[in-house]
Amino acid sequence: MAPPAFSLIMSDLIRVVDLEIFAHIGVPDEERQEKQRLLVTIEMSCDSFASAAKRDDIALTVNYDDVCQRVKRIAAERPRKLIETLAEDVAADLLRIFLIQKVALEIKKFILPDTQHVSVTIERTASGLAASGLRRLPKSS
Repeated sequence: MAPPAFSLIMSDLIRVVDLEIFAHIGVPDEERQEKQRLLVTIEMSCDSFASAAKRDDIALTVNYDDVCQRVKRIAAERPRKLIETLAEDVAADLLRIFLIQKVALEIKKFILPDTQHVSVTIERTASGLAASGLRRLPKSS
């Protein structure tokens, strides 16, 4: 009897830790009037880095500077009441734009006295994006 065939699944991870962003965010209207400092940690699971590393070519991987600029832009584009909303907006956008299989986000907010921070963490997948009816955009050149 032949041994079972296994497929090798490779997933590599890019982490951006505590990206500083500023956003108009908060439930009360007065809290949203001034931009607040938030820290965002992003974990992006991608296909193997082997091709990018072999060719030393950023076009074959996720450009994390582009990711950071995009997160800053999304945070600044409109006021939101909840950091949960910002997390969902960022995750959906990153999965749609970049070749990411899964994204995990933590957003830290520094609003409550007597606490270091409050945070939300979400994890979303590209397959979940497709199931929600949203489409991944074609990779731009």
